Amino acid sequence: QVQLVESGGALVQAGDSLRLSCAASGRTFSGYAMGWFRQAPGKEREFVAAINWSGIRTYYADSVKGRFTTSRDNAKNTMYLQMNSLKPEDTAVYYCAASSSARELIGTRKVAAGSYDYWGQGTQVTVSS
Repeated sequence: QVQLVESGGALVQAGDSLRLSCAASGRTFSGYAMGWFRQAPGKEREFVAAINWSGIRTYYADSVKGRFTTSRDNAKNTMYLQMNSLKPEDTAVYYCAASSSARELIGTRKVAAGSYDYWGQGTQVTVSS
């Protein structure tokens, strides 16, 4: 079992930066592939970023590539999402997720919400123009 708690969401202005954290409980955090998703009002939940168990490999949605960076510190059981050059269209509830089935998700499994079986409660990010 893994419990995930996101933090760091805030109201910011366009162009600002923000760092989200995802704190995990459980001894097997380092063995899980992790991901970030977001959901804007009236829209489907969408993939943002994925990271493998060691943090060496990351993958991003085209909409955030070059602006967002995900990382993890397995010693602290924490994953991060550094968001730079924020845009109003980044406004959403951001969720972290963990996959107990793989240390690294391959191909389209990385971006599919169904590949992840543990989810946090979400943290709100609002970007004003």
